[in-house]
Amino acid sequence: MEVSIKRVNDAFHFEAVGVSGVPNHMDANPEIGGVHAGARPMEMLLMGLGGCSAIDVLLILKKQRQEVHDLEIKVSGEREKIDGTEMSPFRRINLHFILTGPIDPIKAEKAIQLSMDKYCSATAQLQSSAVITFSFAIIS
Repeated sequence: MEVSIKRVNDAFHFEAVGVSGVPNHMDANPEIGGVHAGARPMEMLLMGLGGCSAIDVLLILKKQRQEVHDLEIKVSGEREKIDGTEMSPFRRINLHFILTGPIDPIKAEKAIQLSMDKYCSATAQLQSSAVITFSFAIIS
């Protein structure tokens, strides 16, 4: 897999394009010169994790013949500064799934657990440096 990242302005606004051909915009914090022209790169990591798991969960629930009317995931990450550097990687990440529809809670939990343990490549990438947990709610 390969992505291309091109600078858009004379500051920190970038456009990233991957194999899908869909452009995504990134920008820095306004404190250092960003202009809110896109998501910050660390936000995109959380978005990727949530999106990866969302696809898994929907596919698994579909196979389980569960009727999902809607899905929202709130991904929160806690960062911790590495002494002697400017790096602040995520150390704890939680995905909170909000499923809407007549969904069996046991099947929902199993689908999420399967995503976390077996299917989501983003989870596999991040779990060596962050504790990843999940919670969920079902709105009937």
